[in-house]
Amino acid sequence: MDDWRLKRLCPGFLLVLAVVLFWGDSSFAGELDRFRRVKGTLTIAGGTAHLPVMAEAAMRIHVFNSDIEIKVAGGGTSCGVQKVGAGLVDIGNCGRALSDAERTKYRLLSRPLALDGIAVAVHVGNPVSELSGEQVRKIFSGQIDNWQALGGADAPIVRYGRERGSATLEVFEQKMLGQRGTAACNIVSFNSSMRNILSMDRDGVGHLSIGHLNPARVKGITVDGVVPSQENALSGKYAIA
Repeated sequence: MDDWRLKRLCPGFLLVLAVVLFWGDSSFAGELDRFRRVKGTLTIAGGTAHLPVMAEAAMRIHVFNSDIEIKVAGGGTSCGVQKVGAGLVDIGNCGRALSDAERTKYRLLSRPLALDGIAVAVHVGNPVSELSGEQVRKIFSGQIDNWQALGGADAPIVRYGRERGSATLEVFEQKMLGQRGTAACNIVSFNSSMRNILSMDRDGVGHLSIGHLNPARVKGITVDGVVPSQENALSGKYAIA
């Protein structure tokens, strides 16, 4: 079998992804059978929130069948939509619903896979652990610019945000900031980069996929009494999702 056959298995890749990462290894072996005696390459690009789970599924499939190579890259949601629409990749990772214009222009098929939350995050050494939604809006709109006003150190707040075209930014603005939008901030291109920067800047604050939180490096802020966890996002308790 060849690349043509493998590309027909794109939906199978997404199912394997869901099985291995959400339902556990007990259901995984049977799903891998659809990749038996297949060879070729799948290419994936887009939203960086997807990278950890996509890379894990790709690795497990390759271990099962070394004749399959699955290349996973980032670039952001808009990049993923544009690349899959132009036929440059087989799967485009999208962290939001496709727009009507994108569906019309590219004639894409969208397959909802998972729900992801977006956390307000700070350096692990920042004493601030809880904020109200209103305080978050004032931070990112520039109305609060010193951590001391929030019970932290007497230090200026350094805001970090994502670039336009990022689904993480779009959902964060829609679900958290509303009409206020964001004040001037340092632009960061990827969720992993946001995590790395916040782990080094004690006065920084940003927003990133909950899947990229690392308690040893960055801290997710509890907002309106709700901890930013995937469980709370799935239940609807955590609204920034």
